[in-house]
Amino acid sequence: MSGKDSFTPEWFEGALPERSYRSAFKWGAPDGFKHPNPRLYALMKDIFSLDDAYFAEPQKLGLEEVVADAPISLDADQVAFFRNLLGPDDVSDDVYARLRVSYGKTMIDALRLRDHKVENLPDLVLHPRDRDDVEKIVRYCHEQEIPLYTYGAGSSVTRGTECVKGGVSIHLGTHMNRILAVNPVNQTVTVEPGILGPVLEEALNQAKERFNAPHAYTCGHFPQSFEYSSAGGWVVTRGAGQNSTYYGKAEHLVLSQEYVTPVGNIRTVDVPAYATGPNLDQIMIGSEGAYGILVAVTLKIFRHQPENTARFSFIFPDWTRACAAAREVTQGEFGLPSVFRLSDPEETDVAFKLYGVEGTPIDAFVTMRGCKKGERCLMLGTVDGDRAYTSMVKRRIKQVCRAHGGMYSTGLITKKWEHGRFTDPYMREDLQDFGILIDTLECATNWEDLPKVHEHVRAFIKARPQTVCMTHMSHCYPQGANLYFIFIAKMGAEEFFEFHKGVLDAVQTSGATMSHHHGIGKMTAPWLEGQLGGNELEVFRALKRHFDPKNVLNPGGTLALDLPDEDRRLP
Repeated sequence: MSGKDSFTPEWFEGALPERSYRSAFKWGAPDGFKHPNPRLYALMKDIFSLDDAYFAEPQKLGLEEVVADAPISLDADQVAFFRNLLGPDDVSDDVYARLRVSYGKTMIDALRLRDHKVENLPDLVLHPRDRDDVEKIVRYCHEQEIPLYTYGAGSSVTRGTECVKGGVSIHLGTHMNRILAVNPVNQTVTVEPGILGPVLEEALNQAKERFNAPHAYTCGHFPQSFEYSSAGGWVVTRGAGQNSTYYGKAEHLVLSQEYVTPVGNIRTVDVPAYATGPNLDQIMIGSEGAYGILVAVTLKIFRHQPENTARFSFIFPDWTRACAAAREVTQGEFGLPSVFRLSDPEETDVAFKLYGVEGTPIDAFVTMRGCKKGERCLMLGTVDGDRAYTSMVKRRIKQVCRAHGGMYSTGLITKKWEHGRFTDPYMREDLQDFGILIDTLECATNWEDLPKVHEHVRAFIKARPQTVCMTHMSHCYPQGANLYFIFIAKMGAEEFFEFHKGVLDAVQTSGATMSHHHGIGKMTAPWLEGQLGGNELEVFRALKRHFDPKNVLNPGGTLALDLPDEDRRLP
């Protein structure tokens, strides 16, 4: 430290002990880091009334080795069955391995691990090699009534993989991560569920060389967890990528699937549309391992033409006019952008700091033109596809935005956002090292109700003093959009747990859905009946009774299927 103005906290950056708590809760790559820039650091000090001295010493880093008393409850014959089936190398009873498949990336997970709280571990982690292994595991677990959980890549933010009833967890990412077929005639790819996003995308981009295809392709699915999430995880949680306004969510990308259930396999038809009763694909998508284990999925793919990508950004004077522009873009019927994000005033102010816009000529120009700090809103995005299409859509977006008071601020801001689109979450650990928590919740609403949802949820979050509430829409439709709330607060674990529940209550009472693309898991399950209704939830339970009559698949609250009455949170 060479003076107060140049002080920089000693953000943690170094080798992670392999079996440490931090290696379990850290986001992304073990050696990946991204620290708050000086502008963001100054903002944190200002909001939370802190000084440099406070940031001189980090708090619980979680570098200690995981230690837990977690005895195995399966009997010797059951353990022997799994070892004989898979071999000793593909069955683990190691405490650290068991923890890794049960804990995800929620703030609740991170807080528990920083406090060395290890709970809800499976007895064994199983690594099936193929569909046949999964069939034998499911059949045996059904016969023996052993709880069976599923793990793909571990990016769940809803406690989706947590093994609250013990049993076993099957890790589909170890072996079941292959591309089974690329079909350029149908423009599809068939994969096993454990394949990671970057592996799939690279193979599709190189389809001409690797599969003798006539074109390079893309899956078009790029969630913020893209680098560390699996195709199976996208499907079973109804996930969305950041380019979903054009390419669609997981439920739009799936053409057909195969699941293993306790009562037999389910294979859906490999056609884009049909009228032979209810759509079984849509019943299985989003079932989060509670109806069956996904073993193969066929996804739609698209021509990869990055040279045609057109980038844009606009600054609007206020949220109302920005939302009106976003709605008109989606309803204009001239085509849709791919990435399409609109930040409210509070998020825009933070974005200006994060993307280096604050203090630039762009900042000065839009301020002079009436887009004031604390009121202005940032829209950014891209258009993908054929060159003539991207050029036309960008031109029409400009026309719409200018008609609603938006000022064009070039594609440079979008490029800065792209640079950090997968790495911004790395800052979560830095802030948490000093007791500052950042978490997210997202929902979906129609355009008519969107202002009410935004105001209602923000009002609850902002009622707590010294709490940041950033909001954006990042997945838009002609009929509505998602709202993604990010809150930052200096608070302890117990206060966080109660505050988090309060935010979910606020989402529900606003009339929005309880999730748009993160799934439900066990974290949000208590609110699901309040959104769907009791009769509607009973349809889910009836399906569960058919597919899994002994309730061995992902039990313990998933989708509220076996949730105790006292845990229900109704509006």
